[in-house]
Amino acid sequence: MKHDATEAWVTGQLAVHLLAVDPGGLGGLHLRARAGPVRTAFLDALPVGLKTARKIGANVQDTQLFGGIDISATLAAGQVVRSHGLLSEPVPLMLTMAERCPPGLAARLAQAMDAGRQQALILMDEGCDEDETAPATLTERLAFHVNLDGLRPVDLAEMALAPDEISAAQACLPGVTVSDDMLALMVVTAARFGIDSLRAPLLALAAARAHAALSGRPEVEEDDAQIAAQLVFAHRATLLPQEEEDAAQEPDEDTSADPEDSSKDQQTEEPDVESEEGGQNIPQDMLIEAVKAFLPPEILSALSQKSKGGGKGSGGAGQRRKGNRRGRPLPSRPGKLDGSSRIDIVATLRAAAPWQMLRRAQTPDRAGLLIRPSDIHVRRYQEMSDRLIIFAVDASGSSAMARLSEAKGAIELMLAEAYARRDHVALIAFRGEQADLILPPTRSLVQTKRRLSGLPGGGGTPLAAGLQASAELARRVMGQGLSPALALLTDGRANVPLPGRTGRAAATEDAEIMAGLVRRLNIPAAVVDTSVRPRPELSKLAGLMGARYVPLPRADAQGLSRAIGAAIAD
Repeated sequence: MKHDATEAWVTGQLAVHLLAVDPGGLGGLHLRARAGPVRTAFLDALPVGLKTARKIGANVQDTQLFGGIDISATLAAGQVVRSHGLLSEPVPLMLTMAERCPPGLAARLAQAMDAGRQQALILMDEGCDEDETAPATLTERLAFHVNLDGLRPVDLAEMALAPDEISAAQACLPGVTVSDDMLALMVVTAARFGIDSLRAPLLALAAARAHAALSGRPEVEEDDAQIAAQLVFAHRATLLPQEEEDAAQEPDEDTSADPEDSSKDQQTEEPDVESEEGGQNIPQDMLIEAVKAFLPPEILSALSQKSKGGGKGSGGAGQRRKGNRRGRPLPSRPGKLDGSSRIDIVATLRAAAPWQMLRRAQTPDRAGLLIRPSDIHVRRYQEMSDRLIIFAVDASGSSAMARLSEAKGAIELMLAEAYARRDHVALIAFRGEQADLILPPTRSLVQTKRRLSGLPGGGGTPLAAGLQASAELARRVMGQGLSPALALLTDGRANVPLPGRTGRAAATEDAEIMAGLVRRLNIPAAVVDTSVRPRPELSKLAGLMGARYVPLPRADAQGLSRAIGAAIAD
């Protein structure tokens, strides 16, 4: 099966129609697509049962999902009034911007799915790269993954399925049977593709049953199994099955049995398969080849090289929450309890006290303190977003040997000490003719050590490129809710300008221009002079950046860490 743009669209249409047949058994769909005409057309083509999906965002409150006591209505009525949540309604949910879903919300939705309180979940993922994607906690529980990136409106096609066909398939679904051999085959196939979750074969079986019901068949057959395996296993595969294992097993089977007996068995077994099994004994190789044929070329190439793709970060969603960690209390304000605010009891009582006599005159039969919704005050905090420390390290020949080891140790120390403060770190190394993001924003000490161990050194000093990359990263994470701070470690010998220019003078001029760009971001910054003697040009550069100049001709990792921490402290 050729994996092209049109096929991706048709596959996605087939997936949503199977989901409409069995929304509870298949869990849902992970739709990775940016806003545009293709995604709009895909959503407009959803079957009737999925078009009723209720949209929720990453900031949805627990009371909206699960319901609970309505404080305002309870106080006004004088008795407990409960609200009903979205999960109590038998309708699908559509989570927009799922790549920003916080871990807590993902865990609660997953728990609801496991408890059978969720009919179907559609994740709308607009992530730009592999590290920015919906939480694995949810995607693992969804049968299908559809990626519409790269599709054009001309690639679209229509599914020739009427609403009454889906209704007929839903009525047929309870009677569709699956053999034990089919169950074993799905489990073995998943294992051979490196899928270690038992949810995958169960979802594949549910997809096979839904496809059989959609085709009007009372039992799962070969076509149903192949399509289900392709839709469920292809995007979950982490390795390719080794053909040598199958070849090594065949001679053992042949030598353990007499040739005449095997020929007799073949003559007697084939009719039994057709008459008793209905063609359900599918060769394992056939199912494996079907899944392999469905893999995109780039994934197939990566799996062939045993590259299992380590970019499965789970911290992206939490990093985008603005002002979610800490802050100092502010005066409370009138408001309502929506599940995310805490009531200020003292301020609420203070607001209700002047009106007690008037309210008792209006309702003499009510005893106790009379509180109205307008009296409720909620707490407020001056919130602060998480901090990201960007290390821009000079890895050129003039600095690499002398200070790279100290820089690596300082980064590890600062990350270990900053864990409790919810700080993140990132590392940009500039050498040769460019600057590279060696370590994307992370709080993982293990990942940091792994990336730092392979940090290269040598070459020219593209200081302007390092400052430019740092400014671009800082601007991007500011839009994601982080508060960046920059620590530049260099000896100041800029000798490589930005692309399109040549000469040491141009390199110095470009560095000063990029320093002005950093200054306009108004972020805490420090320029750490790693040369043997303090260099005036670096002091000047720090002034242009609005940064603190820190000369450190002699310092170990701990000293460097303390100096940087003091220089960029808010």
